Amino acid sequence: MKKLLLTLTIITATIGFASAQILPSFQFGVKGGFNLSSLQPTAGSTFSANNQAGYLGGIWARFGALGFNFQPEMYLTSKDVDVTTNGGETTAKFTSVDVPLLIGGKIGAFGIGGRFYTGPLLSFAVDKSQSFSGAVGKAFSLDYQDQNFAWQFGGGIDIKKISIDLRYEAGITKQNYGAGQTRVNLFNLTLAYSLFKI
Repeated sequence: MKKLLLTLTIITATIGFASAQILPSFQFGVKGGFNLSSLQPTAGSTFSANNQAGYLGGIWARFGALGFNFQPEMYLTSKDVDVTTNGGETTAKFTSVDVPLLIGGKIGAFGIGGRFYTGPLLSFAVDKSQSFSGAVGKAFSLDYQDQNFAWQFGGGIDIKKISIDLRYEAGITKQNYGAGQTRVNLFNLTLAYSLFKI
């Protein structure tokens, strides 16, 4: 009897693990969280930048099979940066619609597991505002582009319908700042909820 129960347990676990990793699936959900934005100065730049907190919120979908998945997302993001130069200080806030297109994998079964992913991100600015102080504030304004490209990579944990993600976003598009250029990089931490799964 014990051997039979053990055999049935192993078979059930194997089928569950195989189903979670191999069979095609689709999920759709919502997500929200916080980010820390920073500027990466280029060579010869004469400014320093402090990390500033922002937010993000939106939707995501996940198409998976054979242990891999494709995860497109769309969310509204607020990116804040605080820049100090010899002439003054500027705080810039940008709101954008971000669209990451991620490819990744998952390990685990029965709704619990870890994920890893990477992919490009397209960003479309919808609002750009800055505050200036110091005598030459406007000479050092950050000219944030209307369309930007970045690359994301990170990992996450799934617990049933809830996912927790930590990502790093490396800016690809160069932003004009004064006479030089910079890139906007950020970390984001999000909580996602799966509304339904097929």
